[in-house]
Amino acid sequence: MAYYSFSELQRLAIQALTNHNISHKNAISVTKALLKAESDGIRTHGLSRLQAYCDQAVVSKVFGQVVPKVEQLAPAVIRVDAGFGFAYPAIDLAVETIAPIAEKMGIAMASIYRSHHFGVAGHSVESLAADHNLVAMMFGNAPKSIAPWGGKEPLFGTNPIAFSAPRENKLPLVIDMSLSKVARGKVMLAQQQGKEIPDDWALDKEGNSTTDPNQAMDGTMLPLGEAKGAALVLMVEILSACLTGANFSYEASSFFNAEGDPPGVGQLMIVINPRLFGGEGFSNRLEELFRNYLAQENTRLPADRRYQLRTQSQEKGIEVADKLYQQVQLLASES
Repeated sequence: MAYYSFSELQRLAIQALTNHNISHKNAISVTKALLKAESDGIRTHGLSRLQAYCDQAVVSKVFGQVVPKVEQLAPAVIRVDAGFGFAYPAIDLAVETIAPIAEKMGIAMASIYRSHHFGVAGHSVESLAADHNLVAMMFGNAPKSIAPWGGKEPLFGTNPIAFSAPRENKLPLVIDMSLSKVARGKVMLAQQQGKEIPDDWALDKEGNSTTDPNQAMDGTMLPLGEAKGAALVLMVEILSACLTGANFSYEASSFFNAEGDPPGVGQLMIVINPRLFGGEGFSNRLEELFRNYLAQENTRLPADRRYQLRTQSQEKGIEVADKLYQQVQLLASES
C-alpha cells in the first residue's frame, strides 16, 4: 500500500477511461465518483471498478461517448435518459436540473433509466444537501443477487437507498446502505484478493451459507434484516424500475464483467426543500435531535467516519494497494 495524490490518481484514471472509448467529459464524471469513494474509504466502489468500466466501454456494454438527456414531464418531475451510458453523468444532470425545481416547488422527483452502476448512493444526495440545502432520497436497483425471502433464485439486486439532510455550517447528515447484509462489491473485492468472506454474507447456489466468494458470486446475497429487508428490496425495485421504466434486476446484466447487453437499470431521486415544509425551524429542530442522539455514549452520526477518512485523504493522499495502482497505470498506458 502507498499514498498517492488526488491529482495523480485523477490524471491516471481519466487517461485510462479515455483510452477505452469513453469521452473526456464522461471520464471526468466517472473519475470524480471513483476517487470520492476511495477518499471516503469505500474501496469497493473506487478504483477497483476501473478495469470493469474500461472493459465494458470497449465492447459497448456501457456507451462511453453518450450524452444523457433530460425531459421535464411535469412542473416537478423530470426524467433522465442515461442512454445506456454511465450513471454518473446522468446523475450529475439530474442533480443540476432538479435542485432549482425543488427549491421553487417544495418537492421534486427525478427518474433515471437505461442507466448503469451508480456507485456510492450517498454521494448523489450529499451534493443536494451540501450545495443546495435540500433534503434528498435516492433509490436504485442492481443486477439480481438477492432471492425473495424463502426462495433460492436471485431476483432482486442489492438495491441501495440513500438519504441526506442539510446542516447549518456543517457537513450534511448522509445515510447510505445497500439492502443486502453487505454490499456485493465487498464480495467482489474478497474474490479479487483471494480472501474468504464471513459465513453470514451470502448463500451458494444450493441455498447454503458459504465463506467462498466465488460461490457467493454465483449464489445469492442475504438481505439486511431478513424478511423485513427483503420487503424493502421489493419496494426499491418498484421505485427504481417500475416507476422509471428501467430493467428489472433479473433483466439486468452484471456490473462486474463485459458480457451481455447494457444493464439498463434505474434510479429514482426525491428532493425536498425543508424551508418550505419546516420553515426556518427545520435546522434548529434537526440539531436538537442530533444533540439528544449524540448525548448517549458510543454514538456517532451516519457518515461521520466517511468524513473523517475524507479529511485524512485530503491531508495524506489516497492509499491504494500496489497491485491496484499497477492495474490503473497499465490501463492508462494502453492505447
